[in-house]
Amino acid sequence: MFKTLLYVIWDGFLNLASHISGECPNQCALGYSQVSALFGSVLHVTAFKAAVLIQRWYRRYVARLEMRRRCTWRIFQSIEYSCEQDQIKLHNFFSYLMDHFTPSSSKERDFISRMLTEEESYKDTELEKLCDYQSVEVPDSYVGPHLSFPLLPDHATALVEAFKQKQQLHAHYVLKLLHETRRHLMQLPNISYVSTCYSEEITICGDLHGRLDDLFLIFYKNGLPSPEKSYVFNGDFVDRGKQSIEILIILFAFLLVYPKEVHLNRGNHEDHMVNLRYGFTKEVMQKYKVHGKKILKMLQNVFCWLPLATLIDQKVLVLHGGVSDATDLELLAKIERHKFVSVLRGKKRKEKSRPMESKVTNGESLPRSSSFPGSCFHPGFANAASTSSRTELSQWVRQSVQEELEKCRRQVGFRETQGDEDLTCVSSVTMTELELESCGTSESSHEEWKQIVDILWSDPVPQEGCQMNTVRGGGCYFGPDVTEKILQKHSLQFLIRSHECKQEGYEFCHNRKVLTIFSASNYYEVGSNRGAYVKLGPDLIPHFVQYQANKTAHTLTMRQRISRVEESAFRALREKLFAHTSDLICRFKVYDRDDTGNITLSDWATAVESVLHLGLPWRMLRPQLVRSTAAGMLEYKSWLDDLAVEQRSKEHIQSSLLEIIYRNRSNLETIFRIIDSDHSGLISFEEFHHTWRLFSSHMNIELTDDGISDLARSIDFNKDGNIDFNEFLEAFRLIEQSPGDDKTVALTTPHCRDGS
Repeated sequence: MFKTLLYVIWDGFLNLASHISGECPNQCALGYSQVSALFGSVLHVTAFKAAVLIQRWYRRYVARLEMRRRCTWRIFQSIEYSCEQDQIKLHNFFSYLMDHFTPSSSKERDFISRMLTEEESYKDTELEKLCDYQSVEVPDSYVGPHLSFPLLPDHATALVEAFKQKQQLHAHYVLKLLHETRRHLMQLPNISYVSTCYSEEITICGDLHGRLDDLFLIFYKNGLPSPEKSYVFNGDFVDRGKQSIEILIILFAFLLVYPKEVHLNRGNHEDHMVNLRYGFTKEVMQKYKVHGKKILKMLQNVFCWLPLATLIDQKVLVLHGGVSDATDLELLAKIERHKFVSVLRGKKRKEKSRPMESKVTNGESLPRSSSFPGSCFHPGFANAASTSSRTELSQWVRQSVQEELEKCRRQVGFRETQGDEDLTCVSSVTMTELELESCGTSESSHEEWKQIVDILWSDPVPQEGCQMNTVRGGGCYFGPDVTEKILQKHSLQFLIRSHECKQEGYEFCHNRKVLTIFSASNYYEVGSNRGAYVKLGPDLIPHFVQYQANKTAHTLTMRQRISRVEESAFRALREKLFAHTSDLICRFKVYDRDDTGNITLSDWATAVESVLHLGLPWRMLRPQLVRSTAAGMLEYKSWLDDLAVEQRSKEHIQSSLLEIIYRNRSNLETIFRIIDSDHSGLISFEEFHHTWRLFSSHMNIELTDDGISDLARSIDFNKDGNIDFNEFLEAFRLIEQSPGDDKTVALTTPHCRDGS
């Protein structure tokens, strides 16, 4: 339209010039050409200015989109890493309890061993007896893929096609495949050595996280593994996605068919303790209800035999997480990697005998904590198998665990770190001798354990040096100077790692000396990120291939993708805020000393960060979270009510109950799976009894065996002799309800503690 207007004006000037030229030929003979030149110059300047304006507008538009994308990305990552911290802290809480518990019988000792502590790898005969695939018969009615060993290329290809058709491999073949995979992995070194001399190029893939469609797309674009097509899969094959077991089956099959062309590195999610929280354990038990426990036990042993790194042409080091200033490839090559079944917990604990009443530290006797005020655990508690008992149990768990953790920290001399208020053995880059003893490891074992933790959990940062990774709770942050030191020490050109989702599927840092590759597209939400893999030839120059496994993502514009991902991120953030309603109210009241119900937006941002500890730019996010303000003030009660209404509309449950569910559901599900040590999906009375013996002995709570039994029976609502997950939630005053359920549960709101 603007352009058309210019041409109309231009035409008018030309007509005017012609008219003047015709009427006054002597005086105005040059009128036409002069006007034409004059207006041409004006038109050129105007068009240039218009182009500049359009360019400025477009740059601002793109900049705003990029700002929204970065904020969205930071929200997702902060919530993800916060969950990883919770997992490590929860594990260490149970670990500490068990380290300070003396079993009174062989049954209790066996239960504790199954619950969290890692065992030395089974001998072949013991593992074959435990997971006897030959005893698992394949019925005639089975129509899925069949395997015979040794595997042939056609078997691996048939598995790929079968999984595309949503078929499931029978447990007999799964167990046999895992058995053969373990035997092969046991023969491999800690660091696999690969050369580009034997193939034209090597393809390196990053995290897949149960996204089978991404693996299919990689094979479609790049080709199946073969003698001419080598692959390195850099860990984190499982968890989060819904098809982790299928990915493992395919990768293990190709590993056996092409042992020289397919290489697998261990990731931080190849850990049975991490699998308890992030979905893989649940997936296996749902898909293999009868033989799932055997499969999980075999997988636990297979994971610990996975190599830790791959070295390409002695110049490119491929590992899952990163390095630290203490990383030593020579030491890493000598570690007995199979002894670290779970790197969340150090090497196998030493047997300790300690008195039940006290622990001696630095020559001082530290008494165990006494019963909590108002505790429900006392000699007469056995007769209180009622709703009030479970209410008191909930109050004790909710109000006292954090206090007890702080007491535990002070007793064993743990140093506090920013963002880590619980016992976190994993996240310490350096430990005192007392801390090593608390973790039950010798100094040499701790050094080995630290080597593995660092390469599986660490992240690169732009800042110089090596610091504790307090965001994830494990490993370290390593700077460009640390990278340069490791490269020079081992004569390397650059590092390839995974472990972090990147929007484009890959990213260079540290002067292009560290390459992050991530192969799970749409990791946070459809359109959130591309997946990628990298190919290296003999020249070791990386060539990238990016992709989107979801067809919907291809149809969305950049603005639509960002809006969709942004909506998902803020939905997750609002759920996080809602889950901490009570704590937020307590914090808001600190700033609202006159009890007006209003606080400044600046105080709102400070209070929210002090409660959630996500490190987000709350002032920038405020317009998306707080829709109405008056004179720069926020009526926080109505704002929290709006959050509650939003969640209730989805769940049809009272807001006080939902708050506790959103905050504790993941932790409680992990606790349930820890106590359910045989992965049956049910907690037996025996497992419940041993667990509460563990708690009561540590807390110095007088609770009789009959009291524990009565409590278990009171939680077993359907009286089937076991406690399922819904019954377990109810014991903590939580319950899963269907939209039509009229049942309500009264909850007590946690009291504010000293303005915190």
